[in-house]
Amino acid sequence: MPICGGTDVFPSHVGRPVGRAVVDVSAISGLRGISLQGGNYRIGGATTWSDIRSTKLPSAFAGLQAAAREVGSLQIQNRGTIAGNLCNASPAADGIPPLLTLDANVELQSARGTRVLPLQEFITGYRQTLRAPDEILTAVLVKQPADACCSSFVKLGARRYLVISILMAAAALERDSAGRIVHAAVAVGAASPVAMRLPDLERQLIGLPNGVAPSAVVRGKHMEPLSPIDDVRATASYRLEAAMAITAQALDQAAFGVGDV
Repeated sequence: MPICGGTDVFPSHVGRPVGRAVVDVSAISGLRGISLQGGNYRIGGATTWSDIRSTKLPSAFAGLQAAAREVGSLQIQNRGTIAGNLCNASPAADGIPPLLTLDANVELQSARGTRVLPLQEFITGYRQTLRAPDEILTAVLVKQPADACCSSFVKLGARRYLVISILMAAAALERDSAGRIVHAAVAVGAASPVAMRLPDLERQLIGLPNGVAPSAVVRGKHMEPLSPIDDVRATASYRLEAAMAITAQALDQAAFGVGDV
């Protein structure tokens, strides 16, 4: 079992031994770092959340960097990696919604070769992915975004820090020279087995002029793809209602660069 930070693996084995061989890949320098290569931003699988938080990146990555600041404690951010977050495939994984809004792909490597999959296809269900047993996730690839693209991330938890998400939303918006929205991506996490984009809402945002708050477009019908559950953190009905509120907040943050709106 490949591990890097181990911040998901070891808590899942509290009180019992790890039952198989473990290979620590954290010292492989080629797996860590962020670079622009051939029109894609390449985020190495062993890149930590602290790396992502502190790297100077275009405004389209603001949502991902905001999520990086929300992943556990500073100690967790120093050890936890982007590949671990994706391969663990928790519905409450903070990194997934902002990466979905960036149309991210994942690079998987094994002795058999390399393949690239859209993140949206890679995670197939609750803690389930298309990673084969002999593969490691070596990188996350994001096509170089337009300069006019801005993004955001909003997390709802029981307290401000050190908390698993009750719900989260991410948004990315791009405007033309006249200020109209020409591209919109919205994703919600912890409200279904896999974080989901909201395509109907995205389509309705296209053409919205500058100065009109995107939050005004959000309706209950846009949340229909979600399938929240009742658990110890929240009820399904609360999650649906909250999804509208934090999606609206994320959109206005992406549009106007403000905090609570």
